[in-house]
Amino acid sequence: MPVIRFSPDGLQPHTPYDHVAVSTGSRHIHVSGQIARRGDGTPVAPGDLSGQVAQVLRNTALALAGADASFDDVVRLTFYVTGWKPERIEPFMAGIESVAEELGLPRPLPPASLIGVEHLFEPDVLVELEATAITG
Repeated sequence: MPVIRFSPDGLQPHTPYDHVAVSTGSRHIHVSGQIARRGDGTPVAPGDLSGQVAQVLRNTALALAGADASFDDVVRLTFYVTGWKPERIEPFMAGIESVAEELGLPRPLPPASLIGVEHLFEPDVLVELEATAITG
């Protein structure tokens, strides 16, 4: 397997993601920021953080599949969320949980960052997700 993920002793425990990913592959896959839009550009889940998180993960899965990869190959996820406050973690995580089995998300998730931003490029976009993957 080209990606091994783990959390060394001494780092914060009980996170929904691993702290470290080590890859040995030679193909680097960089997925641009995915938003909650269908293939025709129709917005998905306006005003619903959980629904938008689910859709960006679905779109990221499609992008990865297009490069013959999956979430098993992901070494880094970066989420950008508008108007972030700690109390928004519940709907954020609910969005992940709602598609975890459907998409075969690894548990824990690959190393991830959640970055709060004032706004994204369109007013209805609540979350954007970038991914980096490595394959053989």
